[in-house]
Amino acid sequence: MRIAVTGSIASDHLMTFRGRFADSLVVEQLDKISVSFLAETLDIRRGGIAGNICFGVAALGGRPLLVGAAGEDFADYRSWLSRHGVITDHVRLSESQHTARFVCTTDDDMAQIATFYAGAMSEARMIELGPIHAQAALDLVLIGANDPEAMLRHTDECKVRGIKFIADPSQQLAFADGPFIRRLIDGADYLFTNEYESHLTSTKTGWTSDEIDARVTTRVITRGGDGVTIRTQGEAPIEVPVVPNVERIDPTGVGDAFRAGFLTGLAGGLSYERCAQIRSTLAAYVLETVGTQEYSITTSGFVARVRSAYGASAAQEIAPHIRCARD
Repeated sequence: MRIAVTGSIASDHLMTFRGRFADSLVVEQLDKISVSFLAETLDIRRGGIAGNICFGVAALGGRPLLVGAAGEDFADYRSWLSRHGVITDHVRLSESQHTARFVCTTDDDMAQIATFYAGAMSEARMIELGPIHAQAALDLVLIGANDPEAMLRHTDECKVRGIKFIADPSQQLAFADGPFIRRLIDGADYLFTNEYESHLTSTKTGWTSDEIDARVTTRVITRGGDGVTIRTQGEAPIEVPVVPNVERIDPTGVGDAFRAGFLTGLAGGLSYERCAQIRSTLAAYVLETVGTQEYSITTSGFVARVRSAYGASAAQEIAPHIRCARD
């Protein structure tokens, strides 16, 4: 299966605060908020939603196409992704703007405060999927958080060209209005959200949960420590728990790993339950590592972890579809 991932390409500036943000927030004074936190560590890492997802798919043996916009400072990042199995031929390079930046501080409760600078990402709206599809015969396109006009363009193009697509608006839901969200998700083959985003989608679109279910083929909702729920039209919901006994070091990029694991399962033609088990296992590696692309996995280690969390049958079915790049 040929999968393209559209979305942000960025560098991540990740800091840790030894304390709790909540202790510095006064509910009655939030309209006058002015606080600062002394960060203990700073890590500058490669990131962006599309970059992270593609890295995860490639780490498990896939060859995803990265589609997005970056600045001329993308050369080192491009080399890194290419070396790890990501096809970067379809990244547009801006002549005037820097690659996007994600700045995030995480406290001891794993709460996060983040700021995103779009930069070159705004030029993603100039990317046409047609030539890419003509060259690569795309089977599935994930439309992740990106320049809003790019998200709409890619969504409309998938519908016109008959390419299956995943609606994955994530962070853009906070800024989007109802008509924008309805246009993104109506007719999607898959809709990815977390639980909060699921409620936000209903609130902003005015559609009930059942009405959203009727407008997409399959809906995947992550529930943090409670696992994931998968709802497909005409079928019973599927519930998959998270991998147990995970050391939580840094939650940044965990959602992107979820997506990468699920895509790997889809590419292998596996059941949605197995797709969710792959995604939860890959997410555990990211949660245990600082940085969204710094984890290291082997095929045997990954399959062993699947077996420990989900049983021998799951491991037996999943194993043929995992070919970790770092073996």
